[in-house]
Amino acid sequence: MRIKTFNYLTIIFFMACQMGFSQNFNIQPIMSIKLADKFGQLRAVPVSLGINQPRAIAVMYSEEAEVDPWEGMFFFPKHTLKLAVLNVEGKLLWKKDLGEGVVPGIWFSPLFAFDLDQDGMDELWIINNQDPEHPLNFAHYVLQKLHPETGNILSEIPWPRPEVPQGMSALYRHFIMGGYARGEPVLLTAQGTYGPMRLQAWNKDLEQRWEHYIPADAKGAQGSHVTPVVDINNDGIDELLWGERTIELDKGEQLFCADEDSWEGHSDIIQPIFNYADNTWTIFTCRETHKPTYPRVVLYDQEGKRIWADLENGHMDTGWAARLGDDGEHYVLGVKVGVKTRTAEGEVRTDVTEYTYKAYNGERINLGFDVYTTIPVDLNGDGIHELVKGYFEGNGDILDRKGNVIGNIGGLSAMASKFTDLPGEQILSYSKDGWLRIWADKNAEDAPNALRRYNHPFYKTNRNQTGNGYNLFNLGGI
Repeated sequence: MRIKTFNYLTIIFFMACQMGFSQNFNIQPIMSIKLADKFGQLRAVPVSLGINQPRAIAVMYSEEAEVDPWEGMFFFPKHTLKLAVLNVEGKLLWKKDLGEGVVPGIWFSPLFAFDLDQDGMDELWIINNQDPEHPLNFAHYVLQKLHPETGNILSEIPWPRPEVPQGMSALYRHFIMGGYARGEPVLLTAQGTYGPMRLQAWNKDLEQRWEHYIPADAKGAQGSHVTPVVDINNDGIDELLWGERTIELDKGEQLFCADEDSWEGHSDIIQPIFNYADNTWTIFTCRETHKPTYPRVVLYDQEGKRIWADLENGHMDTGWAARLGDDGEHYVLGVKVGVKTRTAEGEVRTDVTEYTYKAYNGERINLGFDVYTTIPVDLNGDGIHELVKGYFEGNGDILDRKGNVIGNIGGLSAMASKFTDLPGEQILSYSKDGWLRIWADKNAEDAPNALRRYNHPFYKTNRNQTGNGYNLFNLGGI
């Protein structure tokens, strides 16, 4: 009955499009699987199982709502975290329960897929706990490398310890990422966002390549909830954007820290934006820290120099870049929130104000519709984004770039990128009743500018970051 309901909704939206309401979208679920009785949280990453193998997805989920380490949001979970891999056709390869020693929250337990040993298959990288009776005992946390087809542990090393003493919110902030230095894969781990922060790089044998330490009293910015990996200077070596800091992956050296002399706070959003016309990058940021410091949204060039800035104050909690202009020009969004709460029932934001701009000159624009909770996604492959309300308290609506509702995914989004062989990008949705679905536009055709996006190194590298931090919308900038 559930599948029939979704097909019925699809027909309605398709008919509306045919009547001139919008473009000729035909958005349908192409895969559905009931994976659990309930989803309170879920994150996912695309997984390569090797040449000529079906594309796959790794999902980490729990019946529990997201557990945050901040004392004002942390609660004791009653359910455990699970990890599973399935192919995009809906065949479940394996599933395991990580047990009571692993806290079900993205800052405690990131998920990453990355082929570090260059065998043609993405390994899964997670944090596990060798002391399951004590979930907060970080001294026994380990970084595990798992086989994607079986879930078997291939190797593990101690998870680097954070500095103590710290409050819980600063202590349990974990990241797993990856990039390339002259074609060589480099695995990244990090601890911290506020206060002292440590970042490590690992070679394919899990030998430490370097560590970069940022003390609590360091000049310049703190970390961010978004961690793009980008070759910002086009020298063949990726950089990690760690807040407003740019750290190259070969030796772990900082190239620059934007606004180092005037900003020592924390920016929720760090979004690289690529200009194909001149092959240059810009960096858009939205600042959270509760200090009366101008500005709150900033665009930098690829050397960290300000291009434009806006807003005197406010907690900028989220934002993105998306190709929404008539010719695919980039717009950027910054969202100011008044109050944010999180409990065992989930999270809620109130007193929300949206600010949208033309990306390159900072001109404020009014889109004419609400874009809070949206994630950019190019479903029809024309190189211009649609938006899905699949984040935070989103209702699942899919909007075209003019704000017309063209579909609904029936839940939240865990991925919005090209992760199947179909034209266009796809959406992986999860609903409270435990259903996982892949949505695609059956009428999609990939235009040359869309293919250019998919083939860009930034797209390929950051597509796998959706199980790590708040990296659901990184690809909007490419």
